[in-house]
Amino acid sequence: MKVLILGGGGVIGQKLAQSLALRGELRGKELTKIVLADIVTPAPVSAPFPVETTTCDIANPASVTACIDADTDVIYVLAAIVSSHAEEDFDLGYKINMTGTINVLERARALGTKPVVVFTSSLAVFGGEVPDPIVDHTLLNPQSSYGTQKAIGELLLTDYSRKGFIDGRGFRLPTISVRPGKPNRAASSFMSSILREPLNGQEAVCPVEEDFLHYYLSPRKCVENLIKGAELAEEDLGQNRNMMMPGKIWSVRQLIDAMTAVVGLEPAKLIRWEADAAIQYIVKGWRFDQAPKKSIKLGLTADDSFEDNIRYYLEDDKPSA
Repeated sequence: MKVLILGGGGVIGQKLAQSLALRGELRGKELTKIVLADIVTPAPVSAPFPVETTTCDIANPASVTACIDADTDVIYVLAAIVSSHAEEDFDLGYKINMTGTINVLERARALGTKPVVVFTSSLAVFGGEVPDPIVDHTLLNPQSSYGTQKAIGELLLTDYSRKGFIDGRGFRLPTISVRPGKPNRAASSFMSSILREPLNGQEAVCPVEEDFLHYYLSPRKCVENLIKGAELAEEDLGQNRNMMMPGKIWSVRQLIDAMTAVVGLEPAKLIRWEADAAIQYIVKGWRFDQAPKKSIKLGLTADDSFEDNIRYYLEDDKPSA
């Protein structure tokens, strides 16, 4: 079993590779190779079988062709540019998030081997004038370029699967928090930084009000679900190959209270509240009242509490002093 992770240099790509390396098998078969590919060569991951690192520009069809060969059984499509970046640079967003996805699907189709393709989408495909709660078959109505690009990817994934070119399954990820590393250009980046930085003894800025509600999942649970998602039987996926990944709805105040419950009062004192109209415009267009019935029925799970998300960060990712 050979697995390719496009976006293998990112937080989730690295954690997914590490989990697969420890697991040693996928879809009932022994893992024989993992390929980590990204626009910049990813960090290596230790495993009892070969792990290759390479560069791949998914916006370049020749680069995609060179990266995906006929021995590839499972392709994780994690590569993308994030929400604020895609909103600021319209052309680049479509080049990578839409055309890049098409390039991957076309290469998978050309192989003729019907590989499993796991596509990470976003809750940004929903928004605007649709009723709450959002369910798996709610009309896609994105209110950002990023959401539109992901919606196009979802439709293509289902169509390529319907035609038998791939065995696709797409998951609309909640906001993943607490993410390790540094802030990125995602509009949701503050949803980790307001916790991560204080936990690391640094100041952080919160650009929204404390009653702002959103839908969250920890990196650990996200990786568990991506592995389970690859193993779902094709006949259980139905006529729409895309679904919401389970998560839980919490307010910013509840996130901070969870941090305080785990580590005490001091980190919360490092948070400054500074409204940012541009960030608020994007994130308030995302609908938070989600009902992910399909993925839960298929065995995917959410965190029990946000205190767990804090503990996972401390166990898995907090830099040593």
